Amino acid sequence: MLKLFKYLKNSIFSILLIVILLVMQAVCDLSLPDYTSKIVNVGIQQSGIENATYSALTSNTMDKLLLFISDDDKEFILNNYTLLSKESLSKKDYEKYLKKYTLLDKSDIYILNNTGKKNKNKISDIFMNPTYLLATLSAKEGAEKTFEMLSFLDKNGREKFVKEMKIDEIPDSIISGTVPTVIKAEYKMIGINTDSIQTRYILISGAKMLGIALFSMITTIIVGLVGARLSAKLGKKIREEVFEKVVSFSKTEIKGFGTASLITRTTNDVQQIQMVLVMLLRVVFYAPIIGVGGVIKSLNANSSMAWIIAVGVMAILTLVITLFGIVMPKFKIFQTLVDKLNLVTREILTGLPVIRAFSNEKHEEKRFDKANTDLTKNSLFVSRVMSLMMPMMTLIMNGICILIIWKGAYAVDAGKMQVGDMMAFIQYTMQIIMAFLMISMISIMLPRASVSAKRILEILNTNNVINDPESSKEFDKDKKGYVEFKNVCFRYPDASEDVISDINFTAMPGTTTAFIGSTGSGKSTLINLIPRFYDVTEGAIYVDGVDIRDVKQKDLRAKIGYVPQKGLLFTGDIASNIKYGRENISDKDMVESANIAQASEFINNFEEKYHYPIAQGGTNVSGGQKQRLSIARAIAIKPDIYIFDDSFSALDFKTDARLRQELKKVTQKSTVFIVAQRISTIMNADQIIVLNEGKVVGKGTHDELMKKCDVYKEIALSQLSKEELENA
Repeated sequence: MLKLFKYLKNSIFSILLIVILLVMQAVCDLSLPDYTSKIVNVGIQQSGIENATYSALTSNTMDKLLLFISDDDKEFILNNYTLLSKESLSKKDYEKYLKKYTLLDKSDIYILNNTGKKNKNKISDIFMNPTYLLATLSAKEGAEKTFEMLSFLDKNGREKFVKEMKIDEIPDSIISGTVPTVIKAEYKMIGINTDSIQTRYILISGAKMLGIALFSMITTIIVGLVGARLSAKLGKKIREEVFEKVVSFSKTEIKGFGTASLITRTTNDVQQIQMVLVMLLRVVFYAPIIGVGGVIKSLNANSSMAWIIAVGVMAILTLVITLFGIVMPKFKIFQTLVDKLNLVTREILTGLPVIRAFSNEKHEEKRFDKANTDLTKNSLFVSRVMSLMMPMMTLIMNGICILIIWKGAYAVDAGKMQVGDMMAFIQYTMQIIMAFLMISMISIMLPRASVSAKRILEILNTNNVINDPESSKEFDKDKKGYVEFKNVCFRYPDASEDVISDINFTAMPGTTTAFIGSTGSGKSTLINLIPRFYDVTEGAIYVDGVDIRDVKQKDLRAKIGYVPQKGLLFTGDIASNIKYGRENISDKDMVESANIAQASEFINNFEEKYHYPIAQGGTNVSGGQKQRLSIARAIAIKPDIYIFDDSFSALDFKTDARLRQELKKVTQKSTVFIVAQRISTIMNADQIIVLNEGKVVGKGTHDELMKKCDVYKEIALSQLSKEELENA
């Protein structure tokens, strides 16, 4: 399958863009639970107070906190705070600060300077433990006496006191949960509006979350658009290459694959590759980042519940592997069943007139119903099994959520975890599970896509039986239309016997060579060797003095006007079908070709004339009209060699005679080959070759063969009376 991705080598920039965007999206998605946690923990539970950095505090509180701070840190703290007092402020400044800090008329207040984030974080670290000690001691009786005593102790005495409080043994979560309460009380005492702090924090955090979510959405849209474009581009390139390969196939390769299978491989199989590419671009880069990032983030939130993540992942993998094992065999035969349905449908639609003629509709309905039922049963089985995935996934995910809440509740109650952290842990766990689910889903899709890729590669890697030579030769311009069969033998692949053997004859320009024989004698096979629809097994065919295997197929076929046994028309109009052989055919030549082919009569009866629309397969014209238009198409290119493979069979005798008479006028310098079943069509040929069981049993003119070839005489007498033959 990776071999097909070579077509994306010119799309490296787009792939890199997708990778960058997915990394950015993953980072955004991983950050959202953090904000959820902060809104709950800080915004709601801590009233918007993030850390132990006081924006303002009374001089009394500052003095108490400084009791538990080292001299160096004390200096740092005092350098980052400014003391406001009624005496030191001007009247104007005093009134300004009084509105914000109502306690200023009763107490001096320290306010935080406009400092950087780094300094604020350091202040928070310094104040964290002292604030907890302040809260603990303030809650006890005789708190003021305790602080007064501590003020008289020296440095060593205070350190000994703090050590006896065993603050190092207290969990960080308890300390971090207590500090905001103390600061909030301090703010209220000073006169700061704590509600506005809380509201502002929640709104700012919410706005950040919305911004991140919006950015994640934009990246998702861009990734989707770029991924779809890359997928469509890949599908286009694969279809182009498959089509070019199929067009280069000989009849041998086409029969080997089957027309229905080639259509399925070009359409449905390529579509499977496109779908997987979109998923790969989306999942392969995104899921690992989310999975690994989610694990790291969740462990940072609470490592004690890591086993829950492991349980969830194992449950998901067990589910996916089980379902995968059940449906995988069905995935492998799905494309084969599609091929079979296409084959049956194609056969029925093509052979509908025959089916109706023999009143065999019921049989064909049963055949179609069987192919349709097999595909339906396979699809239903897969759908039923896969339909269990989402309910089971929901059950597992809800179960994991309940387990996290159950364990988290105990941790919250014990002060080891905050509610917001538990919520974040749930979100991270869901992200991890979804990452594994996405990887599992792609692993399910890959085998089916791999089967499709193999089927496509089978076409692309097929070695053509008929190929152009590495060094091609040029035709001898002095031998225009010269055709020679020299000891030609041919057998179909895997056949045990030759279909035709030891064929020798020469056809000169300006002459008509006809082939006749019983059904299965090898007439059409022989004639198909000239344009290299098949290659000879032994011997050689020379056109204009050159072995046809030594020239390019395109150059060879440019010299040939080929009319198949069954007239084939393409969707369009009459003009486009006649001009099909070359782009530069003039309207004059088109009309002239139609006149020679005896097609102008029925064409002129149409209101649209040469613009009369031709339906798919030429279903809106008769068999005889198809043949005449096919003959006109061959005449229009004015080839050196004409090949008519039983191309007059659908014509009445009168039209046949007129057509051959007119055809003789334009083929005076060309070599004509006619395969026919009717003696009347070939009686006037310059050379008639009689075939029987793949061998030449007679060669000559009509009169010569009537005298010396019993096979020809038998065919002639079976179609015409002695009198008709004598008068011919």
